[in-house]
Amino acid sequence: MRVRLEGQYGPELREVAPAFVVLALAVVVLLGGLVWLYGRLGRPGLVLGLVVLAGLAVLLVRRRRAVLRRRRGYYLWAELQHRDEQGLAEAAARMLRRDGWRVRYEPWEGTPRLLCRDTTGRRLDVTFRPGDGADDGTSSAPAPLRAAGPAGLGAEIRLVVSTGSYSRGDVLWSSRQGGVHLLDGHQLQRWAEGTSLAVLLGD
Repeated sequence: MRVRLEGQYGPELREVAPAFVVLALAVVVLLGGLVWLYGRLGRPGLVLGLVVLAGLAVLLVRRRRAVLRRRRGYYLWAELQHRDEQGLAEAAARMLRRDGWRVRYEPWEGTPRLLCRDTTGRRLDVTFRPGDGADDGTSSAPAPLRAAGPAGLGAEIRLVVSTGSYSRGDVLWSSRQGGVHLLDGHQLQRWAEGTSLAVLLGD
């Protein structure tokens, strides 16, 4: 998991070999199906088979584009809102690299944690909180992302990411810590769609 989150993960032969075998079998089955349809129905059967194949090709292309989009660090909200902490950390690592951060995976007390550094030397400590939508009922909207006082020791920014919202108590807590930012579901959605983290942090 560490190498995956740090962007050093690449497929090995034993991982891609099954996919090649499945692809070869699929080609054989599809060609066999076309021959069978042509033998049973003639040209209409062949046309029907080609239409079905074209539809499958479109679905595969769309799926491939979605995979490539996520690898570049762009996500749809539906792809993030039900992720657990580990899945959210993986997505955040890709988005951070998209924004120019170097990412190192350092779990803390069994929970995901990302330690990051950008080209200017700024440091970012990212932790995650389940999207439980916790709210104390005193606020009708998610707490905004806000700087909580002066930057932390060594100009380190601490960021807490959640797919849910933060209560007013959470915001008050962060304001007493210094250098803590809360990223709620609304801002996470903007980040996932391409807004730079620097913009969300008010830089």
